[in-house]
Parts: sequence; C-alpha cells; structure tokens
Amino acid sequence: MWPDTRLSELLGIEHPIIAAPMAGASTPALAAAASNAGGLGSLGCALMDEETVRGTLGETLRLTKRPVNANFFVHKPPERDSAKDERARARLRPYYEELDLGEVPAVAPSHFPFDRKMLAAVLETGPQVVSFHFGLPDDDIMAALKAAGRTVLSSATTVREAEILQRRGADAIIAQGYEAGGHRGFFASSEVQAQVGTMALVPQIVDAVSVPVIAAGGIADGRGIAAAFALGASGVQIGTAFLSTDEAAIAPAYRSALRGAGEEDTRLTRSFSGRPARGLVNRYMEEMAAHENDLPDFPLMNPLTGPLRKAGAERGSPDFMSLWSGQAVRLNREMPAGDLFRSLIAQAQDAMKR
Repeated sequence: MWPDTRLSELLGIEHPIIAAPMAGASTPALAAAASNAGGLGSLGCALMDEETVRGTLGETLRLTKRPVNANFFVHKPPERDSAKDERARARLRPYYEELDLGEVPAVAPSHFPFDRKMLAAVLETGPQVVSFHFGLPDDDIMAALKAAGRTVLSSATTVREAEILQRRGADAIIAQGYEAGGHRGFFASSEVQAQVGTMALVPQIVDAVSVPVIAAGGIADGRGIAAAFALGASGVQIGTAFLSTDEAAIAPAYRSALRGAGEEDTRLTRSFSGRPARGLVNRYMEEMAAHENDLPDFPLMNPLTGPLRKAGAERGSPDFMSLWSGQAVRLNREMPAGDLFRSLIAQAQDAMKR
C-alpha cells in the first residue's frame, strides 16, 4: 500500500502519517482520532507539568489502544538579561493598558523541562512514542527511554542536525522544512535566513542518515504526502491541516483566521516566545517586528505574551493571539479529524497511482 513501510513498522501503525503535536491545540480527542484511523496521534506536552501530562496521556490512552506520541521541548536554558527584560515589559505595557490587564508580569521561565520527574510521568503513563523539539534530552534520559522500549523521534532543520540526532539515538528523524507552522526545531544552527525548505531538505537528510525520515512542513493533502515519498521520506507529519478539525483546541477567532488565510499570510516571528515560529500575521506581530532582536530568550517571553493571547481569544480578536500556521494553510478543510485522516490516505494513494 505504501512504497516505504519502515516508519509504519517502527511505530506499529498502519499508515505512516503523524498528526503533529501542537502544544495548546492538540487534544486527547484529536490524537486518538488520528491513531484510531491508523496513523500516529500526538500530544503537545511542552506546556504541561508532570501531573497534567499523566492526566492528559491517560485520557488519550482511554480513547485509543493504538500507539500515541507525546512531544516535549528540550531547549537550552535561556540567558538572562535584566535590562532586556525590562525593555520588553515596557514595550508590552501599552497593550496591557489597552486590554485592561493590569501590570505586565515579570519575565520568568514558563516551560517544564524534560527531567527525571517528567520521564517518570511518561514511563508510568505509557505512550509508545516520545518525540522532542530542539534536540534530544540528556544521554541518561535517552538511555532510560530506550531501556523502557520507547521509540524516540526528534526534529531536524538541517543535515547536520539530522546526523547529530541519529548519532545520539533517535529512531527516526522529522525533517522540518521552512514552510512548517509553529516553532522552528533548530538546535545546532540559529540562522533563520539559512533555513531550508521541505523539498530541498528531505532528500538531503534521507541521503545522510540510515533511520527513517519523516517529512514535515507545507504538507496538507495527498499530493504533498506522495511528493514526500518521492523524495525518499518514509512518512509525513502534518500539523496545520489538523488545526481546522473539530477536535483541535483553538479559539473561534483562530479558526476564523485560518479560514481566510493563504500562503502569503504567514511569517516567522520571535515576538511571542522569543524563538522563531511561523504564524499568521496580525497586529501584534507587525508592531513588534522592529523589536524582535531585543527580546528575552525563549521561553522567557511567554509569561509576558500569555495574558495578551488569552485576552485576544476571550474578546474574539486575533490581534494578540499566536496564530501558528504553515504555508499550506489555504489547503485546510473543516471536518472531524478522523475524516480528514482518511481523506489524506485516499488522496495520497490516488496520487501515487497517478
């Protein structure tokens, strides 16, 4: 049925399609729908503490008996700069006043690290697949995951990053092209202007590593899936297309923005989290563009923009929301996640026959 079955066999799934782990948007219902349709559903766990991870994974695994992927960030600790912190707070103060949000909060870490406590939560709960963004965790944690029989995935934005991931024990590599929505997964190179598109990136990573390669970025229908296999990928990861499904946990204003968006409406920005991420252009992104190189490091910006994002969602305005989206957003269709997944499979098989 599929020209390359290595990823399907590795993950224990029928169809080599992964519903991307979108932190804040993925839900147990969305992940279970993808897994129950024969692919790999994912949960974005980067914003969760250990108990929330246990509860969310437990709920997902009650909805499906098939493999599920839990995803985490493993970014380096940010460098602190108190002067830069205060400049950022000053720039956001007018927005807080406009939205009547009170005082701008202090700059502080906001993501939970993948440490021994988080490892215990994952191993106790039992997702078969664990994936990472921004590299891989420490060697002792990697060894514990492997000893527990977990399959480990991670994102690469360059050939060099893919080689590092393979050397450190990744079982498969997600080749994240420049077109992808959300945060760039780079960890060995931070030069955004040198980031590579999916069409150029995938075959070069395929040639450089021996583990299965998963194409990600700009793939939203069966034609993109077929193209990924033609480039040598063993599977694909799709995110933005699943944002328009019934099960995605996004605000109505976000859904509306996706509905009217096209390929020219996205841009990379550091203004929400301090790290480059692709999303739909809105007022906040435009007004902060000139200050992006003078913001606290990732993820220190998140506590500052969190109240703005929440207020925008509550008011039904996209002006201050992080509307993460890839460049293929025009191809989005609104339907249940299971229906979308089955449609992708049928389209891909038809495209490969042609």
